[in-house]
Parts: sequence; C-alpha cells; structure tokens
Amino acid sequence: MQNVQKEVYFDNAATTRVFPEAAELVMKMMETDYGNPSSRHIRGMEAENAVKEAGERVAKTLRVKPSEIIFTSGGTEADNMALIGTALKRQKRGRHIISSNIEHAAIYKPLEFLEKQGFEVSFLPVDENGHVSAEQLANAIRPDTILVSIMYVNNEIGAVEPIEELARITKEKNASCYFHTDAIQAYGKYDIRPKKEQIDMLSVSGHKLHGPKGTGFLYLDERVNISPILLGGGQQRDFRSGTENVPGIAGLGLAAELYYKNHAAHVEKMTAIKDRLIDRLSAMEGVRVNSGKGLLSAPQIVSASFSGVRAEVLLHALEEKGIYVSSGSACSSNHPAISGTLRAIGLPKELLDSTLRFSFGLFNEPEDADICADAIAELLPVLRRFTRR
Repeated sequence: MQNVQKEVYFDNAATTRVFPEAAELVMKMMETDYGNPSSRHIRGMEAENAVKEAGERVAKTLRVKPSEIIFTSGGTEADNMALIGTALKRQKRGRHIISSNIEHAAIYKPLEFLEKQGFEVSFLPVDENGHVSAEQLANAIRPDTILVSIMYVNNEIGAVEPIEELARITKEKNASCYFHTDAIQAYGKYDIRPKKEQIDMLSVSGHKLHGPKGTGFLYLDERVNISPILLGGGQQRDFRSGTENVPGIAGLGLAAELYYKNHAAHVEKMTAIKDRLIDRLSAMEGVRVNSGKGLLSAPQIVSASFSGVRAEVLLHALEEKGIYVSSGSACSSNHPAISGTLRAIGLPKELLDSTLRFSFGLFNEPEDADICADAIAELLPVLRRFTRR
C-alpha cells in the first residue's frame, strides 16, 4: 500500500491551481456572456466590457494604462511578440540584440530564429548566483543595439536580476534601445512598476499566478512601436489580431487582482515556506541548495541538488508520497549557445542530473516544507543505497 499523505504541490513555477473565483468567472463567460467582443449587439458588448475590465485590473497592478496591455495566449507568445516584433520594426536602425545565457526557451528560441535572419545576439554570462553584471551589459551595448531582453526572475533557481539598474544603463548607453523583461516568474511576487523601472515591454503568463492556462499579456509602453506577428482583423490596436479569448482574459484579469490583493502577506507566506525548506535541505548531507535567501532570490523557488541520486528517481519517489516537484535542469540545458542555468552558475557536472526545483503558490502552507523535507530525509539514504553509477 502506498504511503500517501497530504498532497504537497511544489511545482507552481510550472503551473498553478486556478483561483476558484477566476474559474467561476471563466465558466460564466463561456456559458452566459459568450459573445464576440467585435460584435455590436448586447452579447458582444458584454464580452467587450469583460476584456476592458480585465485590462483595467491588470493595468492597475502595474500602474500603467489599460491600453498598454496586449492580451496573448501566454508568456511564450508575449516573448515572441516583443522580440520578433521589435526586430521586424527596428531592423533599419540596427540588428544587434542583447540577452543573458539563463533565459527561458521562449526567449532564446526566438533569438535563435532571429540569428538565422541575420541579427546578431550577444548573450551575457551570469555569476555563481545567476545574476547579470550591469558593467558587462554597459560594455555590450552598441549604437546598433535595438533591444535588451533580460528575465526578471530565473525560472530554475529564482535569481532576481537587477532590472531597474539594467534598464537604466540601457537607456543611458543607448536612449533609443528598447528594454524587455520576461517577468513570468516575477509578476505577482514583486511590486513591478514599468514606468519607474524604465521597462518598455514586459511578458506575463496567466497560469503562473493562479489564472487559466492559455492566457498572458505583453505590457507595451505607449511610446514603443513594434510590428505585429499575428495579422488579421486588427484587434487590440492592430498589435495582436484574432478574436480575444474572452473567458481566459476575464479569468486572468481577476487572478491578477486577487494575487495582488494582500500582496505583502502573500509574499511573506511564500518566503516563510522557502526559508523553512532551505534550512531543512541545507542541514542534510550531500545536498547543495542553489537558491539563496533574501532580496536577491525570488520567494517562490528553491533549487537543490542531491548528490548520488538522479533527479528523476527522487522526483517519482516523492510523487508516490503525494509530493509534486520538477526537474531543475529542464528547458534550456540542451541548447548549444546557451548552457542552461545550472551550467551557467557553475554547478558541478555530476549534480546537473541530480537537481530538483521546488516552487510555491498561494495554496501552500509553511508546514508543507516540513512534509517535503521529512520525505526527502527518509528517501535519500534508501535511494543512494540502490543507485548505481
């Protein structure tokens, strides 16, 4: 008989459970207010108002204008829109782009595509904590640099980049250069102010903040002009054609509002879970924690490496106990130009396949950290005993 206890879902960086209120709103928009926002009858107007309200809700969290929010199918589309849209629009000004070597595939894959179109991409290294150097960015910016794209929070180890400083340096070195940040793991966890931080474009995914999957948005400063990558009926100011996903957009807008309600308390709770788990893991023999405490690391992500145990084996052993985590070396480790976060921070080769990511959401409780840590402490000696290398 399986030893199943209280379920502990520690894979919130992959996806989150939807707020019940958001799920209820999604159903309402599918069953009752189901019109097309472009239709001029009452059902269409109801749908249009739902999209408008969602835009207002999201814009309020960032203190920007609702017209600066472009709804997308998720973070990947938002990233692609920012990168490819900028390149298409500004290629006569220059063909140089700067990013980091720890970006998500939704960034480096479009950049790889642009390289094949003749653009030059400079990938900045990071230090052992996963942070980009402001000095290295300053040295990399050129007169023909049209875009800098640096993620706000790394999705594997939770490193928080100095975005405000990086954006300021970008503008000081090249005032016409756009600054974009993939904020998919940062939105909801930080009080982000794009105007103050000089962020021109910012990408968000709805299902990372207890909203529905298949939703997201791109914050696009009103002074920024990019080429659309989806052409059609001209919805959303011609930047993103296609009938809006009204149920998803409405759910995303409400989820954003709920996530930022009592924001400080939400962050404090996730931080408490993180710190407790780090303390427990750090005390175990043969365990290396790759995420730090404090302001330079996000409150919802812990990466840890377990010597002598393959990540997949430990992952499934935890799964049998009702604890759900993810591999820490997925996504970017097989890309030739970008070594992956774990390689970029200098993690020893023998630990690359022994790393797990634990990520928290608003439905987790501090005691979940102890349940997870107790299970790991029980499993590690057994798994190491049977590991053959």
